[in-house]
Formats: sequence, structure tokens, C-alpha cells
Amino acid sequence: MTAFSEVVGRLGEDFLAEAFGRQHRVWTAVGDFSGLLSWNDVNEIVARGRLEPPRLRLHRDGELIHWQAYAAPVTTRRSTVWQRIQPSRLHQQLRDGASLVLDAVDELHGPVEALARDLESVFRSHIQVNMYASWTSREGFGTHWDDHDVVVFQVEGAKRWRIYGPTRVNPLYRDLEAPAPPKGQPLAEIMLRAGDMLYLPRGWWHAVAATEGQSLHLTCGLQTTTGADLLAWLSERLRGSETVRSHLPVFGTGTEHVSFLEALRKEVAEALHDGVINEFIEARDGTEPGRLVPSLPFLDGIPAEPGLGVRLLTARARITRDGEGQVVLTAGGEKWTFAAAVAPVLAPLVAGGTATLGDLAQCAELTIGQVASVVTELVSADVAAVSSR
Repeated sequence: MTAFSEVVGRLGEDFLAEAFGRQHRVWTAVGDFSGLLSWNDVNEIVARGRLEPPRLRLHRDGELIHWQAYAAPVTTRRSTVWQRIQPSRLHQQLRDGASLVLDAVDELHGPVEALARDLESVFRSHIQVNMYASWTSREGFGTHWDDHDVVVFQVEGAKRWRIYGPTRVNPLYRDLEAPAPPKGQPLAEIMLRAGDMLYLPRGWWHAVAATEGQSLHLTCGLQTTTGADLLAWLSERLRGSETVRSHLPVFGTGTEHVSFLEALRKEVAEALHDGVINEFIEARDGTEPGRLVPSLPFLDGIPAEPGLGVRLLTARARITRDGEGQVVLTAGGEKWTFAAAVAPVLAPLVAGGTATLGDLAQCAELTIGQVASVVTELVSADVAAVSSR
């Protein structure tokens, strides 16, 4: 099994500078992805997860298959209704060319969640991982485009990707118009085999079909960050301005309109200074909630037990230093200032690792009780979790 943090690391700075958001890219024979998700894992998730459509769904020839074709309603004693997957009917639909889709499998399976966290640390954006499985060469979705960039991991089998490129540059989820269908032949036709990776920017039309029997792949969708997001954030920030909060001169004269617009234009221009993108990204990183996990059974603080494992729940926490050399941690919309001695406790956690209280205490030359006190603060703010190893 491949170490997926190393796989993600292969994306590299060159990719981010040259291809990200601009051009598709393929990596062949990257490694063994079988440890991400096995067929046994899929069976367990489907059987035990109560995954109702549309979280779990089937597609064939560009059409969504109604859940009644492969599931049956069940009414519980509390009078709630859910749709239970019927294995034999599910199998028949898949034999007949349907593709099985499971959304947000990163919320259901630990190894896929770890992959998503690694990707989030690279792209500084929320990642959702969907699973796609098929058994025939029939296309599940037809030729289509996505409103977010994707990184695809081919886990098993092979799929043919016909890539047409965009017909509308950088389309949005809520856009003013829809992209027109592509014309002519695809720009590229690639075969993605087990162990291969593909990156595809948003808005690029594509059609996908299995070619050699059963296929299993994971599509990691990036929460795209656009100029519209920057302006939305900036509009909230500008509420501190008296000009922005003032009445719009609806009933004013033309001169008053011009005067107001000049003042507003000045405020916006000053807000759009050269460093505002970095400020926006840092602010968003600092408020990203992460993947919340409880720390049961510890309800009244984290005990000073050396073997307890600790990890942060966000991949985008940040450490800085203040003017006095103290350590400032920003994560999950909160900010803490710790003594400089706490830096060795925080550094491995911010880097994405899981460590025991004992190891952190030894590294920082603090007592286990002191480290447990720091971790208790972070757990209380929903930015860290502990578990028994």
C-alpha cells in the first residue's frame, strides 16, 4: 500500500504554478491505491450506513435511476422511513450498465478521510471525495462538466476518459449562463489504470466509461476559490466602513450620486490592496471548521495519560509568533496564544500528524499534565480530538 501523503506530495509546486486551474494532467503508475478503499470496505459501508439516495445513487447513460429500482422503504418503530438497499436488485442494475456513486465517502472511511486531509493541506480548500464503481462500458453520466476541480485516483480496473476542454472559461456553481456542449473531437483520450492519477480543472467537459470489466475510482472534488468568494468576504469586511453602512442616496441628486460613488470607490480600492489575497486565504484557513470528531469518553477534560493519541481536526491550522515570541495558533475560527515552550507540542499537530501525549510532552520537555491541559483547550473548541490507541 502506498503512503498517500507521499502521493499527494508528488503534485508538487510545479503543478500548482503551471497546471492548477489551467490544464489537465495525468500521473501514471503513482502507486498502489488499494489501501484507500476495498470492495469489502464498500460492502460494509453500503450494508451498515443507511445511505439513502441521493447520497448513494445509480446513474446510467446520463440518467439518474430511481431508488425504487434497487431499494425498498423501511418504516421504523419510531415511524421514520428510510430506503434499504436490496443487494440482488442493486446487482442487477449494475449488471445492466449502471454506475454506483457514493458521495462524501471521506466521511465514512478513515483512509479516504486521511487522503482528503492531505489534499486539503496542499490546496488549502475543503475536499469531498466521491466513489464511482462500474462493471460495464456504458457511461454513467454522458458528456458533462463539473463546477469544481477534481483529482481522480484509479483504485482498481481501468477507465477511458474523453476530455473536451471548456466551452465557458471558469463556470460557477451559480452562474449567469450554462456552458454550451462541446463540438468536435475530444482534446485528449486517456486510459486511467489502477495506480494512476488525473487532475481536471472545473468546466472541462468529459465522458468516462470502464473498459476492462469492473472499475473503482475516487474523485476528490475541490471547493473552488474564486474572485467572487474574495469579493463576498471583502463585502462583509467593509461593513466596518461608515461609507459602506451609510444610506444609498436613492433620492439624491446626480451630484450626490457621483460623490457617494467616489467615496465608495475609494474604500473598495483601498481594500483591494496587493496583499488582500493572502489575507483572505489566511482568514479562511483560520475559520475552516475541519472534520469534527468527538473525544469520548472524556467529558471533563483530557486526562494525563501518555498513550492517548491527539490530532487536529483541520488541515489548515496556522502557527505564527507574536512580537513577544509567544506562539499563536489559529484554527477553527479561534485563536490561542501560548508560551514559546508549547511550540513543539503544536508543530507536529499542525503538520497533520497524530501523536501521543507522552511523545508531545517528551518533545516539548513539558509534563504530560501540561500537554493535556493544552489539548483540553483545543478539544473544547472542536479543533482537536483524542483517542485511545
